[in-house]
Amino acid sequence: MKLPKIIPIFPLSNFIIFPKTTVPLNIFEPRYVDMINDSMKSNKFFGMVQPKTPKNLEDSKIPILHNIGCLGKIISFKETDDGRYLIELKGVIRFEIIKEINSNKKYREFEINFNNFSQDLDEKKEDLKFSDLELIFKDLKILFEKKGFIINWRDLEKQSLDEIINALAMTSPFSLEEKQVLLEAKNLNVRKTKIAEILNTYSYDQFENTTLQ
Repeated sequence: MKLPKIIPIFPLSNFIIFPKTTVPLNIFEPRYVDMINDSMKSNKFFGMVQPKTPKNLEDSKIPILHNIGCLGKIISFKETDDGRYLIELKGVIRFEIIKEINSNKKYREFEINFNNFSQDLDEKKEDLKFSDLELIFKDLKILFEKKGFIINWRDLEKQSLDEIINALAMTSPFSLEEKQVLLEAKNLNVRKTKIAEILNTYSYDQFENTTLQ
């Protein structure tokens, strides 16, 4: 697969995508409609990166982004009557931002590299057993149910373990920074450990007053 060196970036707070996972996106902001148009005409790639929590008003105007994101490829595309795009994006490989590229486009473009993440393209499944995850699943179930999240656990458990862990990391009611830690985890085993560590820092009633974005 030929990977691009310069990509458009879609900065979305509290949202991550992992390699080999697929997410639906509803694109309605004009600059990102432009981005999808341009992407569909070329290689169908763009990057998902979380903005950092703004420290002041200036930061919120042009968000400072985390250095690590994930390259996604559009695998399904549909235009609505009111001009929105409903797409499915499949995570391909994580990347590190090198620098922002100046352009006259309405959306932002960055030079990136994939040097530290070549393992994301491996097809082999990581060596984890379902029993390794039972305690994490139990704690996550309590947390999701407390927040009123509805997860079809039976369907989820039919997937491979790496897909399950990544899906739960993406949909979890963790903070922006915690999700970034999960994205940057070197491999699935580390990600599993990090999920357990994050769960341990919460008592479940802490989530009672948390507003999900």
